[in-house]
Amino acid sequence: MSSSSTPGFQVFLSFRGPETRNGFTSHLSHALKQSGIRTFLDEEDLQKGERITETICRAIEGSAICIPVLSQSYADSSWCLMELAMMVNCNKKIIPIFYDVEPTVVRHQSSSYKAAFDRHRLRFDEKTINEWKGALKGVAEISGYDRRNTANG
Repeated sequence: MSSSSTPGFQVFLSFRGPETRNGFTSHLSHALKQSGIRTFLDEEDLQKGERITETICRAIEGSAICIPVLSQSYADSSWCLMELAMMVNCNKKIIPIFYDVEPTVVRHQSSSYKAAFDRHRLRFDEKTINEWKGALKGVAEISGYDRRNTANG
């Protein structure tokens, strides 16, 4: 473990980089930080030399609120699914954002989420798959923010 410790964050943002990193997620992170809310965003808050897994785990455990930005390709990332399962397992307050994906797709792992899990089954055991699916289902049942229902996203 690194000698530096991850400072306490109020919010942990989980997102699939290619879809939202330079748009929605960066704007959200900036707005939270401008409001004085300590926000963990992986590209900004990982320190050189730190182990990524340990740093992310500490950031999730130390955050008061976790905000997964659930996009069409969120489930493509085993890393995102691991983060989400950790949020659920740590009993964190979770505020999901549904970014161009319907909550029902996330809840039932249909459409792009089904395709992602078909690929994950080739690399991960059924216990891990079930943990990730359970986390997605649980988070999709939480009242969150559906970007599709707003004019400016």
